[in-house]
Amino acid sequence: MDWLDQLKNTFLNFDAMVAVFPQLLGTGLVNTLVISAAATVIGIVLGMIVAVMGISPSRWVRTPARVYTDIFRGLPAILTILLIGQGFARLSQDIFGPSPYPLGILALSLIASAYIGEIFRAGIQSVDRGQLEACRALGLSYGKAMRLVVIPQGIRRVLPALVNQFIAIVKDSSLVYFLGLLVSERELFRVGQDAAVLTGNLSPLVLAGLFYLVITVPLTHLVNYFDDRFRTGRRKATPPKSGLDEVDEVTPIPVTLGSNT
Repeated sequence: MDWLDQLKNTFLNFDAMVAVFPQLLGTGLVNTLVISAAATVIGIVLGMIVAVMGISPSRWVRTPARVYTDIFRGLPAILTILLIGQGFARLSQDIFGPSPYPLGILALSLIASAYIGEIFRAGIQSVDRGQLEACRALGLSYGKAMRLVVIPQGIRRVLPALVNQFIAIVKDSSLVYFLGLLVSERELFRVGQDAAVLTGNLSPLVLAGLFYLVITVPLTHLVNYFDDRFRTGRRKATPPKSGLDEVDEVTPIPVTLGSNT
């Protein structure tokens, strides 16, 4: 069983895992969550702008949104990250210093906004057009009707898809390491990779993968919960009552037979 011991030592070396655990928890996990959360927030803001532009009646407003979405959805994520991270490195250095951390967040935000924009657009367009027409009939402007009635309903319908997009951003955050992050800015994958290179063992990468699973698996089940909740509604469906029960509830009216005179 030498091959089994070799596999265990390669992927499940607990000494190597214990040694890298504090770095994964204190540095890698924190940076992964910061990068993912920041990219998601910026992506939601930009995505909403792209979605509103994409449903505009004006072709001059719709076309730039369509081109933006096609570009950032069509390019591989790693290519976008490298183009943004290396192309704007000098400008970023003047503003943020030598750290490529902000450019990694910016690249992920641009990618996320293209997908989130399509998610928002689909949610908004799924709202019955009669809602908008009713608002217009009540005297609301197009902007107020969209902002107060249509867009909130569309966002509620796409919440599960937004959580799915956050999961994708968490996984794509591992690509930021190509920009050469500082030691204090390493995310989960970079911490695990550095430890694997130093020890010549893949167990730190396996532990980094477990950290990713700890983040993504609960979120996946949360998506399923919200999706089921929005489909079935808050009230659980109850089986229809039998018509015989309604008949039994009717109080019979006593009939008095009078005498014939």
